[in-house]
Amino acid sequence: MNLTSLFHSPVFLWLGLMILFLIIEIITVGLTSIWFAGGSLAALVADLLGLPFLWQAILFFAVSFILLFLTRPFALKFVKPHNIKTNYEELIGKSVRVTGRIDNREECGTAVCNGQEWTARSVSDDIVIEAGETATVVAIKGVKLIVKK
Repeated sequence: MNLTSLFHSPVFLWLGLMILFLIIEIITVGLTSIWFAGGSLAALVADLLGLPFLWQAILFFAVSFILLFLTRPFALKFVKPHNIKTNYEELIGKSVRVTGRIDNREECGTAVCNGQEWTARSVSDDIVIEAGETATVVAIKGVKLIVKK
């Protein structure tokens, strides 16, 4: 490949895109544009190997999306491994004492967890939990505990 043909190839397109995606990643640190930088690198190598532009573009999109969808979830675990649960997330799985009958159809129910009284609802409209029973928190929707027997 001589110097004249180098300027007519898309090598600068792929190099420019790769640099652009890397700059965006440095600014945002969102682990999204880095994968497109990888796709640009693959397309750049394909161009240097003499593959036609159509194959370079296909390789760019294929590598970018494979990296994005297959490796991003694993990478996020290593980049943000110490996610601290908020107070309400720690309640999921805990046992609570039902202080007011939980009946979804009548839209009533309260439970105490860690000394605080919460509005509570059952996981199913068919299940009624009486006051004095214990239940387990399975989710939190807004300011309501969703519990099961």
